[in-house]
Amino acid sequence: MADAQTEYREHAETYAAFNKLVTFGSAWVVLLLVSMAIGLVAHLPVLGLLLGIGGSLALIVAFAILG
Repeated sequence: MADAQTEYREHAETYAAFNKLVTFGSAWVVLLLVSMAIGLVAHLPVLGLLLGIGGSLALIVAFAILG
């Protein structure tokens, strides 16, 4: 019985880690698309670049601290 509980706990930890990875990837793709749109469509390349770099760093730090 203890073996089944251990396997379930390990599975739940793996699922949570994968869920965080997918969430980070989705958020990063959205951030890049928004910064590209600001840079290309709105003709504000400096703001788009700053948003892309700053947002990427903020996402990495946030997921490192919260994870």
